[in-house]
Amino acid sequence: MLAACFLEAETIGSKDMASGEGQDQRSAIVTGGAGFIGSHLVDALLADGYRVEVVDDLSAGDRSRVSPQARLTELDIVDRDALVALVEEIGPHVIYHLAAQASVTASVRDPSRDCAVNVQGTLNVVDVATRLGVPVVFTSTGGALYGDDVPIPTGEEQIPAPLAPYGASKWAAEAYVKTWSLFSGVPHTVCRLGNVYGPRQSPHGEAGVVSIFSHHLYVGSSPKVYGHGEPTRDYVYVGDVVRALIAATGRRGTFNIATGVETDVMSVWRELRDAAGTDVQPELADLRPGELRRSCLDVSLAASELGWRAEVALADGLVETYKALVDEFRSKESQA
Repeated sequence: MLAACFLEAETIGSKDMASGEGQDQRSAIVTGGAGFIGSHLVDALLADGYRVEVVDDLSAGDRSRVSPQARLTELDIVDRDALVALVEEIGPHVIYHLAAQASVTASVRDPSRDCAVNVQGTLNVVDVATRLGVPVVFTSTGGALYGDDVPIPTGEEQIPAPLAPYGASKWAAEAYVKTWSLFSGVPHTVCRLGNVYGPRQSPHGEAGVVSIFSHHLYVGSSPKVYGHGEPTRDYVYVGDVVRALIAATGRRGTFNIATGVETDVMSVWRELRDAAGTDVQPELADLRPGELRRSCLDVSLAASELGWRAEVALADGLVETYKALVDEFRSKESQA
């Protein structure tokens, strides 16, 4: 039955794509396009001549991040009927699927919602995309998926061992993306991201340690540094990630998108503190449930298959990010 469904989907997709061949402008849907990474991707696609539809429920996204040149539809990807209707209306050439429940601790508190968004929501996206013959570029997680006790740097062939529901839901979502691609022939892509940082990242959450530290430095308060500053991550600049997502478009496979450089959290704090020119001291605390001790990704496959490597050095990226975030903090204060 599954194979038969995909044969039908491939036929429908081919017909729809053929009907759009005469259009002059390429179109893209970006789920989560009002978010940190998504809004940067939207800007890059617009600059490349795409017509862009942003799909975001604004639970974590910010309407002000979305370029006025893009159209924003407020929609929860868990709402299958509404999502299908929109995708069929737009008839995109590609879907970049970034919408997610991205908090590790929230996934521990409410694994059912985490599963609904990250698994059912992703299935909704990839299912309608496959039926229309549209490739999906799906952003998954690197460190949270692989877990602890893995080779460092970690390659894509490593069997996932997530420590929290968030990692488990992303792994399950990946399985749907890969399965639908294998059966249909539509070139869906999985990009496993390292710890992404850069301008527009919200300091109100847990996933953006660079923005959280930057805000504490801006207001002169001490952040809580979990794991006593010892955990390591693979920090990658948002502009490099956007380049990778575009390079991965239409390329079937799974790719780590990071730098291959392992950096401890305390080093990030010191770099940002130097950029801020202050002597604020952090408050040290134990790791929270589900958090990793070490994470660093092997990016050689992305280099060989996509021709992509991260270009922004961490020290440079942190300085630029701190300056940009301070400007954003001041702007929000002036608007309050």
